[in-house]
Amino acid sequence: MKKQPALIRNTAEEEAAIERGIAADPDTFVPTDEQFAQMKRRGGRPKLAKPKEAVTVRYDADIIERFRASGDGWQTRMNNALRDWLQTHHV
Repeated sequence: MKKQPALIRNTAEEEAAIERGIAADPDTFVPTDEQFAQMKRRGGRPKLAKPKEAVTVRYDADIIERFRASGDGWQTRMNNALRDWLQTHHV
């Protein structure tokens, strides 16, 4: 497991400089309480037509190791390998 890097917080002086920069930016928009109450929540990502499903599955360690060794996206490649198998086998 990778160790998380230590969080380095801004000093009070740095925070003050950031606040001054925000205040000086002509594009800064701070809504009133009334404007904020009228805003509509966007709801994040659009829903997928075929969403993924989280499951718990056990695979042999060597199988997982090989897929992980292939780099980022290994879970997608594993999903695609299972999909290819299903196209040639009737279950």
